Amino acid sequence: MAVASSSDVAILALGVVLAAAYLFRDSIFSSSTPKAVPVAPSKLANGHGNPRDFIAKMKEGKKRLIIFYGSQTGTAEEYAIRIAKEAKTKFGLASLVCDPEEYDFENLDQVPEDSCVIFVMATYGEGEPTDNAVQLMENLTDSAFEFSNGQHGLEGLKYVVFGLGNRTYEHYNAIARQVDDELTKMGAVRIGERGEGDDDKSMEEDYLEWKDNFWPAFAEALGVEEGQGGDTPDFAVTELESHPPEKVYLGELSARALTKTKGIHDAKNPYASPVKISRELFQVGGDRNCVHIELDIEGSGITYQHGDHVGIWPLNPDAEVDRLLCALGLYSKKDTVINVDSLDPALAKVPFPVPSTYISVLRHYIDISAVAGRQILGVLAKFAPSPEADAFMRNLTSNKDEYAAVVANGCLKLGEVLQLAAGNDINAHPTPQNTTAWAIPFDIVISSIPRLQPRYYSISSSPKLNPTSVHVTAVVLKYESIANKLVASRWVHGVGSNFMLNIKHAANGEAADASEGIEHVSLPAYAIEGPRGAHKAEDVYKIPVHVRRSTFRLPTNPKSPVIMVGPGTGVAPFRGFIQERVALARRTLEKNGDDALADWGQISLFYGCRKSTEDFLYKDEWPQYTAELKGKFTMHCAFSREPPYKPDGGKIYVQDLIWDDRKNIADAILNGKGYVYICGDAKAMSKAVEEVLARILGEAKGGSEAEGAAEIKLMKERSRLMLDVWS
Repeated sequence: MAVASSSDVAILALGVVLAAAYLFRDSIFSSSTPKAVPVAPSKLANGHGNPRDFIAKMKEGKKRLIIFYGSQTGTAEEYAIRIAKEAKTKFGLASLVCDPEEYDFENLDQVPEDSCVIFVMATYGEGEPTDNAVQLMENLTDSAFEFSNGQHGLEGLKYVVFGLGNRTYEHYNAIARQVDDELTKMGAVRIGERGEGDDDKSMEEDYLEWKDNFWPAFAEALGVEEGQGGDTPDFAVTELESHPPEKVYLGELSARALTKTKGIHDAKNPYASPVKISRELFQVGGDRNCVHIELDIEGSGITYQHGDHVGIWPLNPDAEVDRLLCALGLYSKKDTVINVDSLDPALAKVPFPVPSTYISVLRHYIDISAVAGRQILGVLAKFAPSPEADAFMRNLTSNKDEYAAVVANGCLKLGEVLQLAAGNDINAHPTPQNTTAWAIPFDIVISSIPRLQPRYYSISSSPKLNPTSVHVTAVVLKYESIANKLVASRWVHGVGSNFMLNIKHAANGEAADASEGIEHVSLPAYAIEGPRGAHKAEDVYKIPVHVRRSTFRLPTNPKSPVIMVGPGTGVAPFRGFIQERVALARRTLEKNGDDALADWGQISLFYGCRKSTEDFLYKDEWPQYTAELKGKFTMHCAFSREPPYKPDGGKIYVQDLIWDDRKNIADAILNGKGYVYICGDAKAMSKAVEEVLARILGEAKGGSEAEGAAEIKLMKERSRLMLDVWS
């Protein structure tokens, strides 16, 4: 080892001294004034200018209420706005209505003592939060998440919860209940009872009953008195004498659609998709319809996966548009251009693009085809054209049973209620001559009727076989209302599916003046050519659509057994599933030869309909898929209205076929670690299928049905049992 010289040592020592001086220069050479210590932004009131700080916005806007909504389809947002409006009208209190996705929650503990947080929360899927409420729920449920007080606590925070759910689903109002539980654990104080709306019965009536009991508790908790507010409008509607016609929205759903410029197509900018093919799936001449529509997405930039949903943007039928135009006294000025301004943008945003026209708003933008709500009738009563009409409306508002019998059971739309109250004939095609005009300001109409929303359908194709088209399988909704003392029973038609039926009729040159197989039933007509004729090019019609992502997916490994249960149109996504596997099988066989599918898991589809000759969907396709999958695909069919029947004469349904195949089902799930998918009716079918699966698994494990139910729960948690159901 070399020995260092004295000069080397001196140089080394000097280097150490200089390095130390550099490292500690702030301490050695600083003045006596201490430096400011930076603090993590999350621990501070974020201050003016931070768009994600709701506390700052509350203080700046002098708002005492902050309302967060968890909404997937817009309904929870509508109820949040209604609560805010009523707080303003009753007590003069200003609210901040917020999408939780747009805010941070570290300072939730900073809500002032004289204020309140209201959560309007929908439950989505299998007890999951809506997409925009995921972060909020993670913050509330994560014990490691700290608020600005350095703790996971909200001691003394005043809060309110109203949930939106459907009792036919297993996890009824799970998110609202979870919010309530977590806030209580953290020391927050709930005002009044937790509200729970049930969409299976009447969300509206549940809300009305809850709020009538809630407001007195709210007033006491916040120390306010009713009568301090006022009935102020949300919007100002102005008729424009002159405006460039090309800048008026006549039904276009986005600025890009109006200007015909390219952009990403999503829920805010739907794509006008050409209808490539449209055909009837049920027996022609029957009393029901089911339409198959293929939507061309080539060149649109839209992509999809099997199991996704497609949103169809419909419009209101011509008769209902004319009816409300006449009832509002606007028929003669239906094409007048109007602008709409929000008088309180934080509370009420203009719900559609403007400027527009009266007829365009009623046809394309607001949901005038829904059953009229009880609360809106009370708002409109004061504009009644006669004392009799006023009394009629007030009776419907105050008498819950009368409203249920006449309006709810009669499936009356707003225009029909206005006609009925005025003594008009609701069965005649509405005209200004046979319809009494009400002097209802148009701003109240806009405030009271929600935006017309897209209708979602499970995509019935796979992009592996159909990369440039999205397939839709939709049974056409048509049912009879319940007769009452004022209105006889009549046919009621669903907006979205009948809109598509209109498209099918027009595209194929079919007569559409009566419902097939039923005499004297007039089908609703729609302006399917679209705004400025943009949805028709020669003989091709277009439908505005967008794709909504789903987690309803096949396992990536084809060796896993798959069990699918989809009676009726519940089979739609499974057609896409099978096409997905067929595409994979073709590639695998081409690459590895005839035995390439030998180790694939079995794919079983349990399907049901009324008759094999009447409503067997895609009857001619399944044998082809069976052949291509080399025996790995088996279809079990239950025809409820044709033999064979049960020994007692009862009908056979999919759950009966599942029980018959219980040995294979249990083996696939317990030994093969298989996946189960259920699509269709949530009220009866889905529950019955889960019950029989629990029974099968319980028996196979040598235990009780309760043990089988525990296995079902575990499968759901591990995403091995997935549902895409509706009520």
